[in-house]
Amino acid sequence: MATTTPSNPETATGPGLKRNALGTSDLVFIVVSAAAPLMVMVGVAPLAIMIGGVAAPAAYVFAGVALAIFAVGFTTMSRHLDNAGAFYSYIAVGLGRTSGVIAALVALVSYNALQIGVYGLAGVAIQGTFAEVFGIDQPWWVYAVGCILIVWYIGFRTVDFGAKFLAVLLVAETALLLILAVAIVVQGGSSEGLGLESFAPSNMFVQPMTVIVPTAFAAFMGFEATVIYRSETRNPRRTIPRATYIAVAVLAGTYAFIVWAIVQAFGASGAVGAATDNGVGMFFVAGETYVGTWFTTAMHLLIATSVVASLVAFHNAVTRYSLAIAEEGLLPKVLAKTHPRTRSPYVAGAAQTALALVIVVGFAVAKADPYSQLLIWVNTPGIFGILLLQVAAAISVVVFFRRRATSEKVWSTVVAPLVSAALMIGACVLAAKNISFLTGTTGLVNQVLLLTIPATCLVGFGWALWLRRSRREVFDSLAAACETAPLP
Repeated sequence: MATTTPSNPETATGPGLKRNALGTSDLVFIVVSAAAPLMVMVGVAPLAIMIGGVAAPAAYVFAGVALAIFAVGFTTMSRHLDNAGAFYSYIAVGLGRTSGVIAALVALVSYNALQIGVYGLAGVAIQGTFAEVFGIDQPWWVYAVGCILIVWYIGFRTVDFGAKFLAVLLVAETALLLILAVAIVVQGGSSEGLGLESFAPSNMFVQPMTVIVPTAFAAFMGFEATVIYRSETRNPRRTIPRATYIAVAVLAGTYAFIVWAIVQAFGASGAVGAATDNGVGMFFVAGETYVGTWFTTAMHLLIATSVVASLVAFHNAVTRYSLAIAEEGLLPKVLAKTHPRTRSPYVAGAAQTALALVIVVGFAVAKADPYSQLLIWVNTPGIFGILLLQVAAAISVVVFFRRRATSEKVWSTVVAPLVSAALMIGACVLAAKNISFLTGTTGLVNQVLLLTIPATCLVGFGWALWLRRSRREVFDSLAAACETAPLP
């Protein structure tokens, strides 16, 4: 039978993940670090401005509002389930065990894709930093492999050690972004002065904005991971909802303010041209103009650490997902083992590290481009997978509360989940329609990337059928592990 999270995690003792290790701020640092705000701003925001125009900041506001609405039902359901399985366990309870098994596989594929693809970005970013700052030039894969080892070590340590590590890096990169934005505002921006053209309806409701909306949603990937740390969180029924809302608010506010400030740095009439001419160098140009030459060096260094922080956060999420699924009996039990001293899921961590090493080395041997191929090709199915899981989780909230008496409000159990499901479906459709924008290529590659998650769902369905026939006790216990949890 599957083992379940104790009904009172606050007092649990014995082997397993470290209890009472994380508070609200720790969870916020973990999930916001996964989004890598500095890298998103420097690497993606100029492209969003180039395509979407000066209204690009509004796309991040829209995505933040949509995900906050999703969080209403998601966190409401979290108070009723004592399980760290997040998406797959919620979907299993709401939509049935077969859907839960499919969701478990989609989650594993998606989170691994999001994490491993970023090693390509890490290799390029750190290679550029070492060449620019230290005059050292090595192949990108040398830095990527170094990152793999660093991420493995931090993931092996205690979860609170990882949270403190991420907190330091996140504070540093956020401070750098705010220094630039405040400097632009204090100096009044370009000769055009400060303005709110970014939020004017005439700029927001135009066709190019539909192209960049999926990238805005992608910038929030990993925010829902608060639930994965349930077993390690103090007072999870209160801490998890609070941390989830704060994480979404911090990301949406930071993204919108920083991108708006960058538009002001060049003016509404010059921002698109600056983004087109400079690309990722747009932030460096603004930094030298409004802050000073030291800003360029600092940004190079912190971009590298921002990517490492994201890798650590996603690695921890992947290993805890693997542990939860292994505890259910869907994966080999050895993946559920925790280290007796650090209480980390070290076997799952070693397995995820080995997978990352194989894929990174494979791309290096094939002489593939680390950015356009390793990052983009591997990340893209992960984005579609997470959006699909969010849709299924939102619908699960409605079904879950329809089946039981509850004092929860209709807004939390019906309206918000359905609205968020509709918004996520819209984001999926836009992402599929504009996949060439996401991948920078056309033809067979895009078709394969679009079919990866549907193919994963088919494999998951076959896996569920096999479990029903050959391991019925595991299949039957999947939803029971959640359904038997006491209600608050």
